[in-house]
Amino acid sequence: MTNIIVVGFVDSLNSHAISGHQSQSPLSNFPPYLHIHFLTPAYKLVSMEIISSHSTPCYHLATLRHNFPEKTLDSLPSKFSRRRKHKFLHTSLPSTFRLNNYKTVRKSTPLNTIKGAEGVINGDETLENVTKRRQPNVSIPKVVIPGLPDDSKGDVSAPVRSGEWEWKPKFRIHYERSGSRNLDSPQILFLPGFGVGSFHYEKQLKDLGKDYGVWAMDFLGQGMSLPCEDPTQSNGDLEIGKNFMWGFGDETEPWADDLVYSIDLWQEQVRYFIEEVIKEPVYIVGNSLGGYVALYFAACNPNLVKGVTLLNATPFWGFFPNPIRSPKLSQLFPSTGTFPLPPRVKKIIEIVWEKIRDPRTIGEILKQVYADHSTNVDKVFSRILEITEHPAALASFASIMLAPQGEVSFGEALSRCKIHGIPICLMYGKEDPWVRPIWGLQVKRQLPDAPYYQISPAGHCPHDEVPEVVNYLLRGWIKNLESQGFIALPLLDDESGRYDVAKDLEYVRDGTKKSVRVWFYGSEFSMWSKFSSFVNTQIQDLSFKLR
Repeated sequence: MTNIIVVGFVDSLNSHAISGHQSQSPLSNFPPYLHIHFLTPAYKLVSMEIISSHSTPCYHLATLRHNFPEKTLDSLPSKFSRRRKHKFLHTSLPSTFRLNNYKTVRKSTPLNTIKGAEGVINGDETLENVTKRRQPNVSIPKVVIPGLPDDSKGDVSAPVRSGEWEWKPKFRIHYERSGSRNLDSPQILFLPGFGVGSFHYEKQLKDLGKDYGVWAMDFLGQGMSLPCEDPTQSNGDLEIGKNFMWGFGDETEPWADDLVYSIDLWQEQVRYFIEEVIKEPVYIVGNSLGGYVALYFAACNPNLVKGVTLLNATPFWGFFPNPIRSPKLSQLFPSTGTFPLPPRVKKIIEIVWEKIRDPRTIGEILKQVYADHSTNVDKVFSRILEITEHPAALASFASIMLAPQGEVSFGEALSRCKIHGIPICLMYGKEDPWVRPIWGLQVKRQLPDAPYYQISPAGHCPHDEVPEVVNYLLRGWIKNLESQGFIALPLLDDESGRYDVAKDLEYVRDGTKKSVRVWFYGSEFSMWSKFSSFVNTQIQDLSFKLR
């Protein structure tokens, strides 16, 4: 057995512990049977034995029986101790809240005095009291939400229309839209993840289009926005008809000069699309890669953004250094995804591409990123397969893989949005194997006032896997902003939004009742509380097994 001494505040750990449920263990990389000692802020040594870093799912908090002083949380210099001083809360929203450059002033909104409610971590409770309320015999509040419109049952869904926008000569962008262009209807723009397109937001277009103007756009080089011509020209060395050779010619066509499918190109594309097509500021929503682009765009164009929603946003993109951020380092990598692509990488890219475009691989990837395997992904599968058969697909994939990182990193974009006062909402599928919730929690730590919703079961694409839940939360968040705070955030009723809430959202899909658990993390966010509750849950699971 190995002994490890961890000295310092546990709160400083970049933990992935989530209160009230099982989470990916921050100790998962440690071998089993570790004996770990935590030196608490009270400087009293606490010992616990981790038999295994894995356990069966558990949706409750548990009390860690250790040698903390009797005063429990009063002895810890955390936000919990500050909250315990007030049994009742009466507060108001900030008197001025700049939504963006509209100079919109949010009025002071009085909130009702609140007490502890079922499923809410209130300020006058110790962790032990919260634990008792979250035991399995204490039910989580249930909320019935609408399902998606079902045309077969006479439900009216918003009609979806396709369009094509010529951004530059030969640069034709495919997009889809639904809903109203009335001045009183907010406009929402959805940005897709890597490898998909606007079709991935069909469930938002048909549903949210009943209340808002909804847009979804393909990134240039993906979806149905692939070039219709070879961006290079050949001297005859390549066989005619070998469509997969597109982009590997001898010279670049004039329209493709400096073309590289990078995150900088996409955020520029978004700006022109909003200015020339939508023609008014938008709420922008992005999944995975689209989340990074949405945040990047908002950081550079705050006057065009009313708010940003991140759906399992990837916090990084690109393998090679950006020539502006790292001019000397970038000189070591002369190929930056521009055309013509170097012949020396053609064979390597072809091998990788043939593996990726294999229908079996596509099916395995979808099975991996969707937590609920009963979700019908046939349409998504067929559309992805259709994209890979386009003659420009290989060259576009190669350009994306060789493109440099963005001029603005994810962290810098987040800081800029914070400075500009751009509202940000976080929605993350808990079972995402790629962008794990720890990334969303890190964003939450930087923006403690940003609403954070964690959904389970849901994977990397919650908008397509649990669209009923995402649409419900997105509607509520937009109503909260449009009403300048007079309408409460989703799941909070008339609560302050400072404390954690867990609720089960129920809805009907295809005649079957389904239920999804959603955690809301309030503004009194503490990594210590998340880590503590995670450890407590693991210990109680162990104690149940040993009984």
